[in-house]
Amino acid sequence: MRGIAGRVSVVTGSARGIGRAIALRLANEGSDVIVSDIDFSGADRVASDIRSLGRHAVAVQADVTVAADRLRLVTSTLETLGRLDILVNNAGIIHVCDPLKITEEDWDRIQAVNLKGTYFMCQAALPYMLDRGVGRIVNIVSVAAKAGSYAFIHYNVSKAGVVTLTRNLAVAYAKRGININCVCPGIVDTSMWEKIDREADAVLGLPPGEFTISRLNMIALGRIETPEDVANVVSFLCSDEASYMTGQAINVEGGMIFH
Repeated sequence: MRGIAGRVSVVTGSARGIGRAIALRLANEGSDVIVSDIDFSGADRVASDIRSLGRHAVAVQADVTVAADRLRLVTSTLETLGRLDILVNNAGIIHVCDPLKITEEDWDRIQAVNLKGTYFMCQAALPYMLDRGVGRIVNIVSVAAKAGSYAFIHYNVSKAGVVTLTRNLAVAYAKRGININCVCPGIVDTSMWEKIDREADAVLGLPPGEFTISRLNMIALGRIETPEDVANVVSFLCSDEASYMTGQAINVEGGMIFH
């Protein structure tokens, strides 16, 4: 169980895809889980799956861009499960666009969810963790935070911001028992990637599916990543085995890029 058993985890954006895989993996490791998403019905289905594993799970509808929702998420976690040990900031959105066609509204929406939402979720959870002198935060980023690309500039900037945010918060609270890291996935087999592929093909003028093929050819391991590949690393970072790791941005991308 690696020290995860008996802990309480909050996973944002966990109604599907990577977030769902993380929530289920933490539950399999013995954690009770708050399944949070703007999509309540999807979150409730994941919570039901977790309860079938014998763990406590509660679905909470929350938009990480809304202060009242963030506060309610933390408050309901403490009220229903009694503690908050692990926060996984997975909620995120993407928009594929020609750089010269990105509007201020496009820019602000991406930053609000991916960067601002992550920061203020940390701010909401940290006081309770600091009171107890222990906590784990894992922010889900992207290899896009470390790369350049034509059609994802506002997304890449938001994710690079989360890497910097992670390092700064890790330094701020390392001596108070809080470990904060981030995970940088590559191409993950989810509905979000299907959306990216469709939009990128259109923006770049490629035949359907060609964008995915071009990216797959860059992966040393020769396959697209699964949500479980990400969840495995997140689980490790939440465990006692990663107690000497903080402020890290760990690539999980099959050898797509090397840093």
